[in-house]
Amino acid sequence: NPKISDFGMARIFGVDQTQANTRRIVGTYGYMSPEYAIHGQYSVKSDVYSFGVLVLELITGKKNSSFYEEDGLGDLVTYMWKLWVENSPLELVDEAMSGDFQTNEVIRCIHIALLCVQDDSSKRPSMDNILVMMNSFTVTLPIPVQSGFRLRTVRDSKDQRSGASASDQSATSKSLPLSVDDASITTVYPR
Repeated sequence: NPKISDFGMARIFGVDQTQANTRRIVGTYGYMSPEYAIHGQYSVKSDVYSFGVLVLELITGKKNSSFYEEDGLGDLVTYMWKLWVENSPLELVDEAMSGDFQTNEVIRCIHIALLCVQDDSSKRPSMDNILVMMNSFTVTLPIPVQSGFRLRTVRDSKDQRSGASASDQSATSKSLPLSVDDASITTVYPR
């Protein structure tokens, strides 16, 4: 079950401060926003990202941190984006609900969760807007936008299938650029 905890990572913001940078990144990958995990930039939109991951976990009954699909898409968020684009988001709904839910409500919750996990933090809704979206079906939801590029940790597929231990797998893990839309990726080098 998803849990929200502090782990001593809370930071005090000034009254007029909306974001900050940190040199010490702590947290659980998969729940941290991309801007925080990669650049150490955190804001109220970082919490919105984590909230979106938790909503997807509640709907699917699966943990983002341990989710793995055979086609190599990796985490729960990426797989849900794939299902959303394919217009089949209900495919991953928790089997324990066994059809005992309102389809339009679940799709709306998935839609809101995907708005929360957009890579561009400026496109994520505020928590106030999320409450309005969840409590009112008359509010039109914006279309979530998935980034075409994502830096992700990818494990050697041979180790995934052979059941290698986590320490063995971490030795073969590396960050690789992935293109979600199958476009080519150009590496830019400064002169």
